[in-house]
Amino acid sequence: MKIPFAQIDAFAERPFTGNPAGVMPLDAWLDDAVLQAIAQENNLPETAFIAPDVSGAADYELRWHTPAAEVALCGHATLASGHYVLGADPARSQVTFRTRKSGILTVARSGSGYELTLPAWVASPKPLPEIAAAIGIATPLATLWHESGYALIVLDDEAAVRALKPDLYALHKLGPIVAIATARGEVTDFVSRVFTPFFDIPEDPVTGSAHAVAVPYWAEQFGRDTLTAYQASARGGHVGCRLAGDRVVLSGNCVTVIEGVFSL
Repeated sequence: MKIPFAQIDAFAERPFTGNPAGVMPLDAWLDDAVLQAIAQENNLPETAFIAPDVSGAADYELRWHTPAAEVALCGHATLASGHYVLGADPARSQVTFRTRKSGILTVARSGSGYELTLPAWVASPKPLPEIAAAIGIATPLATLWHESGYALIVLDDEAAVRALKPDLYALHKLGPIVAIATARGEVTDFVSRVFTPFFDIPEDPVTGSAHAVAVPYWAEQFGRDTLTAYQASARGGHVGCRLAGDRVVLSGNCVTVIEGVFSL
């Protein structure tokens, strides 16, 4: 069986930046175990699988797998999937994806890049001492939790975010958690780093779903709905952010770096 494959750097202006994702279009769904094995073989932060949506609710169905597990929401691989579909049809302005746990997501052209629409996941204040300690923070400014497993840990400043040296083993033991360290930025409105060792991604380069949690928080702090963000990983990536009611709209570019065929 031959499956088309593209590796795409999302939230990237050039190769080797942003977050790499595999995109693989299918005619029909394969067994879950096969999808997971393919994602493990690809060994990328996420592999996105798309298949025609026979329900008619959207253009495609979309699922995401890390090397370790299927996830409920992945922003950068959705952006990459939109780039894959729209890049093949220059006359098309947007594409919709029906997902299993995050509703219908949209990727639309915006200038030379794209806008990605995700659900706004509003986190609530909650003490998170074990998570804060695992990522190396003794006294965070604030800690918030979203029921999807996202922890938002607010630090004093950008320098503190960049200096973090998390205990990834300790964080892994806490289970399927996405730990977001964030602070006001020096150049952008806010910065972040994201740690997900349970999913075999020690530090995620640029995380769209984390911004679905961070944007509602920072929009309230700044008192405005349009923000700029930078994820300060080794690869790094800029993310344009807008809160639109119960949706978060993220903007960014993509670069295709590999095209080929996966032999199964």
